[in-house]
Amino acid sequence: MNDAKYGVLLVNLGTPDAPTTGAVRRYLAQFLSDPRVVDVSPLIWKPILQGAILPFRSPKVAKLYQQIWMDEGSPLLVYSRAQQRAVAQRLPHIPVELGMCYGNPSLNEGVEKLLQQGVENIILLPLYPQYSCSTSAAVFDGVSRIFKNRRTIPSLHFIRSYPTHPLYLKALVTSIEKSFQQYGKPDRLVLSFHGIPERFIKTGDIYYDECCLTTEKLKAQLEEQLGYPKEQVMLTFQSRFGREPWLSPYTDKTMEKLGSEGVEHVQVVCPGFSSDCLETLEEINEQNREFFIHGGGKQYEYIPALNDDPEHIDLLEAMIREVCEK
Repeated sequence: MNDAKYGVLLVNLGTPDAPTTGAVRRYLAQFLSDPRVVDVSPLIWKPILQGAILPFRSPKVAKLYQQIWMDEGSPLLVYSRAQQRAVAQRLPHIPVELGMCYGNPSLNEGVEKLLQQGVENIILLPLYPQYSCSTSAAVFDGVSRIFKNRRTIPSLHFIRSYPTHPLYLKALVTSIEKSFQQYGKPDRLVLSFHGIPERFIKTGDIYYDECCLTTEKLKAQLEEQLGYPKEQVMLTFQSRFGREPWLSPYTDKTMEKLGSEGVEHVQVVCPGFSSDCLETLEEINEQNREFFIHGGGKQYEYIPALNDDPEHIDLLEAMIREVCEK
Protein backbone atom coordinates (compact mmCIF):
# COMPACT_ATOMS: atom_id res chain seq x y z
CA MET A 1 0.00 0.00 0.00
CA ASN A 2 3.01 2.29 0.27
CA ASP A 3 4.30 2.36 -3.30
CA ALA A 4 3.65 6.11 -3.25
CA LYS A 5 5.78 6.43 -0.08
CA TYR A 6 3.10 7.73 2.25
CA GLY A 7 3.81 8.84 5.78
CA VAL A 8 1.50 10.06 8.54
CA LEU A 9 1.93 12.96 10.93
CA LEU A 10 -0.49 12.82 13.84
CA VAL A 11 -0.80 16.29 15.36
CA ASN A 12 -2.19 17.58 18.62
CA LEU A 13 -2.02 20.89 20.43
CA GLY A 14 0.92 20.26 22.73
CA THR A 15 1.93 20.28 26.37
CA PRO A 16 4.65 21.61 28.68
CA ASP A 17 7.73 19.41 29.09
CA ALA A 18 7.25 19.36 32.87
CA PRO A 19 4.72 20.54 35.47
CA THR A 20 6.98 23.41 36.52
CA THR A 21 6.52 27.16 36.29
CA GLY A 22 9.42 27.53 33.86
CA ALA A 23 8.26 24.78 31.50
CA VAL A 24 4.67 26.00 31.58
CA ARG A 25 5.80 29.57 30.91
CA ARG A 26 7.79 28.48 27.83
CA TYR A 27 4.82 26.49 26.55
CA LEU A 28 2.26 29.25 27.14
CA ALA A 29 4.56 31.83 25.55
CA GLN A 30 4.67 29.79 22.34
CA PHE A 31 0.97 28.90 22.39
CA LEU A 32 -0.33 32.39 23.16
CA SER A 33 2.02 34.03 20.64
CA ASP A 34 0.35 32.24 17.72
CA PRO A 35 -1.85 34.76 15.86
CA ARG A 36 -4.26 31.92 15.08
CA VAL A 37 -4.90 31.65 18.82
CA VAL A 38 -4.76 35.33 19.82
CA ASP A 39 -5.29 37.57 16.81
CA VAL A 40 -4.33 40.85 18.46
CA SER A 41 -1.57 43.10 17.12
CA PRO A 42 1.79 41.93 18.55
CA LEU A 43 2.56 45.54 19.49
CA ILE A 44 -0.41 45.45 21.85
CA TRP A 45 -0.41 41.79 22.83
CA LYS A 46 3.28 41.09 23.51
CA PRO A 47 3.62 43.52 26.47
CA ILE A 48 0.39 42.14 27.98
CA LEU A 49 1.55 38.55 27.50
CA GLN A 50 5.07 39.07 28.83
CA GLY A 51 4.21 41.56 31.55
CA ALA A 52 0.94 40.27 32.96
CA ILE A 53 -0.29 36.92 31.68
CA LEU A 54 2.85 34.76 31.77
CA PRO A 55 4.14 35.88 35.20
CA PHE A 56 0.77 35.34 36.89
CA ARG A 57 -0.71 32.47 34.91
CA SER A 58 2.34 30.18 34.63
CA PRO A 59 2.65 29.23 38.33
CA LYS A 60 -1.11 28.70 38.62
CA VAL A 61 -1.24 26.46 35.55
CA ALA A 62 1.86 24.56 36.71
CA LYS A 63 0.04 23.63 39.93
CA LEU A 64 -2.89 22.33 37.90
CA TYR A 65 -0.57 20.21 35.75
CA GLN A 66 0.99 18.77 38.90
CA GLN A 67 -2.43 17.41 39.88
CA ILE A 68 -2.85 15.40 36.67
CA TRP A 69 0.77 14.57 35.72
CA MET A 70 1.36 10.85 35.17
CA ASP A 71 4.47 8.79 35.96
CA GLU A 72 5.14 8.61 32.21
CA GLY A 73 4.67 12.35 31.70
CA SER A 74 1.95 14.70 30.54
CA PRO A 75 -1.34 12.86 29.90
CA LEU A 76 -1.76 14.48 26.48
CA LEU A 77 1.66 13.28 25.36
CA VAL A 78 1.28 9.85 26.95
CA TYR A 79 -2.03 9.20 25.18
CA SER A 80 -0.82 10.74 21.90
CA ARG A 81 2.22 8.44 21.93
CA ALA A 82 -0.09 5.49 22.59
CA GLN A 83 -2.21 6.52 19.61
CA GLN A 84 0.90 6.79 17.44
CA ARG A 85 2.08 3.30 18.43
CA ALA A 86 -1.36 1.78 17.89
CA VAL A 87 -1.78 3.33 14.43
CA ALA A 88 1.75 2.25 13.46
CA GLN A 89 0.90 -1.34 14.43
CA ARG A 90 -2.18 -1.23 12.19
CA LEU A 91 -0.19 0.24 9.26
CA PRO A 92 3.24 -1.42 9.45
CA HIS A 93 4.32 -0.30 5.97
CA ILE A 94 3.61 3.40 6.58
CA PRO A 95 5.78 5.56 8.85
CA VAL A 96 3.68 7.22 11.57
CA GLU A 97 5.13 10.14 13.51
CA LEU A 98 3.82 12.57 16.11
CA GLY A 99 4.14 16.34 16.18
CA MET A 100 2.75 19.02 18.47
CA CYS A 101 1.77 22.50 17.42
CA TYR A 102 3.42 23.85 20.56
CA GLY A 103 6.05 22.19 22.71
CA ASN A 104 7.66 18.81 22.04
CA PRO A 105 7.86 16.77 19.91
CA SER A 106 7.59 19.69 17.49
CA LEU A 107 5.96 19.67 14.09
CA ASN A 108 9.41 20.12 12.57
CA GLU A 109 10.72 17.06 14.40
CA GLY A 110 7.83 14.94 13.15
CA VAL A 111 8.21 16.13 9.55
CA GLU A 112 11.99 15.58 9.58
CA LYS A 113 11.55 12.00 10.78
CA LEU A 114 9.16 11.30 7.91
CA LEU A 115 11.44 12.86 5.30
CA GLN A 116 14.41 10.88 6.61
CA GLN A 117 12.39 7.73 5.85
CA GLY A 118 11.95 8.77 2.21
CA VAL A 119 8.32 9.82 2.50
CA GLU A 120 6.98 11.64 -0.57
CA ASN A 121 3.34 12.01 0.52
CA ILE A 122 2.63 13.31 4.03
CA ILE A 123 -0.84 12.76 5.45
CA LEU A 124 -1.44 15.50 8.02
CA LEU A 125 -3.97 14.34 10.57
CA PRO A 126 -4.76 17.00 13.19
CA LEU A 127 -6.51 15.20 16.04
CA TYR A 128 -9.27 17.81 16.20
CA PRO A 129 -12.60 16.29 15.07
CA GLN A 130 -14.14 19.76 14.57
CA TYR A 131 -12.28 22.33 12.48
CA SER A 132 -11.28 25.69 13.93
CA CYS A 133 -8.93 28.39 12.73
CA SER A 134 -7.32 28.28 16.18
CA THR A 135 -6.46 24.57 15.98
CA SER A 136 -6.65 22.87 12.57
CA ALA A 137 -5.55 25.97 10.66
CA ALA A 138 -2.68 26.48 13.11
CA VAL A 139 -1.41 23.02 12.13
CA PHE A 140 -1.61 23.96 8.45
CA ASP A 141 0.30 27.18 9.12
CA GLY A 142 2.95 25.41 11.17
CA VAL A 143 3.66 22.77 8.54
CA SER A 144 3.66 25.39 5.78
CA ARG A 145 6.35 27.35 7.64
CA ILE A 146 8.54 24.25 7.77
CA PHE A 147 8.59 24.03 3.98
CA LYS A 148 8.73 27.77 3.28
CA ASN A 149 12.42 27.83 2.32
CA ARG A 150 12.83 24.30 0.96
CA ARG A 151 13.51 23.67 -2.70
CA THR A 152 11.47 20.48 -2.77
CA ILE A 153 8.38 19.73 -0.75
CA PRO A 154 6.36 16.52 -0.48
CA SER A 155 2.75 16.19 -1.46
CA LEU A 156 0.62 17.15 1.53
CA HIS A 157 -2.76 15.57 2.27
CA PHE A 158 -4.52 17.59 4.96
CA ILE A 159 -7.43 15.94 6.78
CA ARG A 160 -9.28 19.06 7.84
CA SER A 161 -11.85 17.58 10.23
CA TYR A 162 -14.13 14.60 10.77
CA PRO A 163 -17.15 15.73 12.84
CA THR A 164 -19.57 13.16 11.42
CA HIS A 165 -17.30 10.29 10.41
CA PRO A 166 -19.27 7.09 11.15
CA LEU A 167 -16.38 5.50 13.06
CA TYR A 168 -15.90 8.64 15.17
CA LEU A 169 -19.57 8.60 16.16
CA LYS A 170 -19.43 4.85 16.76
CA ALA A 171 -16.48 5.23 19.14
CA LEU A 172 -18.24 8.02 21.04
CA VAL A 173 -21.46 6.03 21.40
CA THR A 174 -19.51 3.03 22.69
CA SER A 175 -17.68 5.12 25.30
CA ILE A 176 -20.95 6.71 26.44
CA GLU A 177 -22.67 3.31 26.57
CA LYS A 178 -19.90 1.96 28.82
CA SER A 179 -20.44 4.86 31.21
CA PHE A 180 -24.20 4.35 31.20
CA GLN A 181 -23.70 0.66 31.99
CA GLN A 182 -21.32 1.43 34.85
CA TYR A 183 -23.10 4.39 36.46
CA GLY A 184 -26.64 4.30 35.09
CA LYS A 185 -28.22 6.70 32.63
CA PRO A 186 -27.87 10.30 33.84
CA ASP A 187 -30.57 12.95 34.01
CA ARG A 188 -28.44 15.00 31.60
CA LEU A 189 -25.59 14.11 29.26
CA VAL A 190 -23.46 17.19 28.62
CA LEU A 191 -21.31 17.41 25.49
CA SER A 192 -18.61 19.92 26.40
CA PHE A 193 -16.51 21.31 23.53
CA HIS A 194 -13.60 23.71 23.82
CA GLY A 195 -14.84 27.26 23.32
CA ILE A 196 -13.53 29.94 20.97
CA PRO A 197 -14.38 33.66 20.76
CA GLU A 198 -17.76 34.38 19.16
CA ARG A 199 -15.91 36.83 16.94
CA PHE A 200 -14.15 33.95 15.19
CA ILE A 201 -17.51 32.50 14.14
CA LYS A 202 -18.77 35.87 12.92
CA THR A 203 -15.70 36.19 10.71
CA GLY A 204 -16.01 32.79 9.05
CA ASP A 205 -14.84 29.99 11.35
CA ILE A 206 -17.03 26.89 10.89
CA TYR A 207 -16.24 25.43 14.32
CA TYR A 208 -19.66 26.03 15.87
CA ASP A 209 -21.40 24.44 12.88
CA GLU A 210 -19.22 21.34 13.15
CA CYS A 211 -19.82 21.04 16.90
CA CYS A 212 -23.54 21.18 16.18
CA LEU A 213 -23.20 18.54 13.45
CA THR A 214 -21.46 16.17 15.86
CA THR A 215 -24.05 16.88 18.55
CA GLU A 216 -27.07 16.26 16.33
CA LYS A 217 -25.65 13.03 14.89
CA LEU A 218 -24.71 11.82 18.36
CA LYS A 219 -28.14 12.67 19.78
CA ALA A 220 -29.82 10.63 17.05
CA GLN A 221 -27.58 7.61 17.56
CA LEU A 222 -27.88 7.71 21.35
CA GLU A 223 -31.67 7.74 21.09
CA GLU A 224 -31.76 5.03 18.44
CA GLN A 225 -29.14 2.70 19.94
CA LEU A 226 -29.33 3.37 23.69
CA GLY A 227 -32.85 4.74 24.06
CA TYR A 228 -31.48 7.95 25.55
CA PRO A 229 -33.79 10.93 24.88
CA LYS A 230 -32.42 13.70 22.66
CA GLU A 231 -33.80 16.40 24.93
CA GLN A 232 -31.55 15.21 27.77
CA VAL A 233 -28.37 15.86 25.74
CA MET A 234 -26.86 19.33 26.13
CA LEU A 235 -24.18 21.17 24.11
CA THR A 236 -21.85 23.46 26.09
CA PHE A 237 -18.47 25.18 25.68
CA GLN A 238 -15.58 25.28 28.12
CA SER A 239 -12.15 26.87 28.73
CA ARG A 240 -12.96 30.47 27.91
CA PHE A 241 -10.06 32.91 28.21
CA GLY A 242 -10.14 36.69 28.41
CA ARG A 243 -13.03 39.13 28.61
CA GLU A 244 -14.67 39.00 25.18
CA PRO A 245 -17.74 36.79 24.59
CA TRP A 246 -17.00 33.16 23.77
CA LEU A 247 -19.31 30.47 22.45
CA SER A 248 -22.03 29.63 24.94
CA PRO A 249 -23.66 28.19 26.95
CA TYR A 250 -20.59 27.92 29.18
CA THR A 251 -19.97 24.51 30.72
CA ASP A 252 -19.19 25.82 34.21
CA LYS A 253 -22.30 28.02 34.37
CA THR A 254 -24.39 25.13 33.06
CA MET A 255 -23.15 22.86 35.84
CA GLU A 256 -24.06 25.40 38.51
CA LYS A 257 -27.48 25.91 36.93
CA LEU A 258 -28.26 22.19 36.61
CA GLY A 259 -27.37 21.58 40.23
CA SER A 260 -29.55 24.45 41.41
CA GLU A 261 -32.49 23.26 39.28
CA GLY A 262 -32.65 19.89 41.02
CA VAL A 263 -30.88 17.80 38.38
CA GLU A 264 -29.24 15.04 40.43
CA HIS A 265 -27.13 13.03 37.98
CA VAL A 266 -24.93 14.38 35.18
CA GLN A 267 -22.37 12.76 32.90
CA VAL A 268 -19.99 14.83 30.78
CA VAL A 269 -18.16 13.83 27.61
CA CYS A 270 -15.79 16.04 25.60
CA PRO A 271 -16.13 14.95 21.94
CA GLY A 272 -13.64 17.54 20.66
CA PHE A 273 -10.72 16.20 22.71
CA SER A 274 -9.06 13.14 21.16
CA SER A 275 -6.80 12.70 24.20
CA ASP A 276 -7.29 13.45 27.86
CA CYS A 277 -5.44 16.55 28.98
CA LEU A 278 -5.57 19.43 31.46
CA GLU A 279 -8.90 20.69 30.08
CA THR A 280 -10.61 17.33 30.60
CA LEU A 281 -8.85 15.81 33.61
CA GLU A 282 -8.70 18.95 35.74
CA GLU A 283 -11.22 21.44 34.36
CA ILE A 284 -14.04 18.99 33.60
CA ASN A 285 -13.39 16.10 35.98
CA GLU A 286 -12.50 18.26 38.98
CA GLN A 287 -13.55 21.91 38.66
CA ASN A 288 -16.90 21.31 36.99
CA ARG A 289 -17.68 18.41 39.30
CA GLU A 290 -17.37 20.89 42.18
CA PHE A 291 -19.61 23.43 40.42
CA PHE A 292 -22.32 20.79 39.97
CA ILE A 293 -22.13 19.35 43.49
CA HIS A 294 -21.97 22.76 45.16
CA GLY A 295 -24.95 23.81 43.07
CA GLY A 296 -26.99 20.97 44.55
CA GLY A 297 -26.24 18.02 42.24
CA LYS A 298 -25.49 14.58 43.65
CA GLN A 299 -23.83 12.33 41.06
CA TYR A 300 -21.29 13.39 38.43
CA GLU A 301 -19.15 11.36 36.05
CA TYR A 302 -16.65 12.40 33.40
CA ILE A 303 -16.51 10.05 30.41
CA PRO A 304 -12.85 9.74 29.33
CA ALA A 305 -11.62 10.88 25.93
CA LEU A 306 -11.23 8.24 23.23
CA ASN A 307 -7.44 8.17 23.77
CA ASP A 308 -6.01 4.89 22.41
CA ASP A 309 -9.29 2.96 22.60
CA PRO A 310 -9.36 0.38 19.77
CA GLU A 311 -12.45 1.95 18.19
CA HIS A 312 -10.64 5.31 18.10
CA ILE A 313 -7.69 3.64 16.39
CA ASP A 314 -10.17 2.10 13.92
CA LEU A 315 -11.19 5.65 13.02
CA LEU A 316 -7.64 6.96 12.60
CA GLU A 317 -6.65 3.93 10.53
CA ALA A 318 -9.70 4.31 8.30
CA MET A 319 -9.07 8.01 7.62
CA ILE A 320 -5.46 7.28 6.68
CA ARG A 321 -6.47 4.40 4.40
CA GLU A 322 -9.08 6.61 2.73
CA VAL A 323 -6.27 8.92 1.61
CA CYS A 324 -3.82 6.18 0.61
CA GLU A 325 -6.37 4.24 -1.43
CA LYS A 326 -7.77 7.12 -3.47
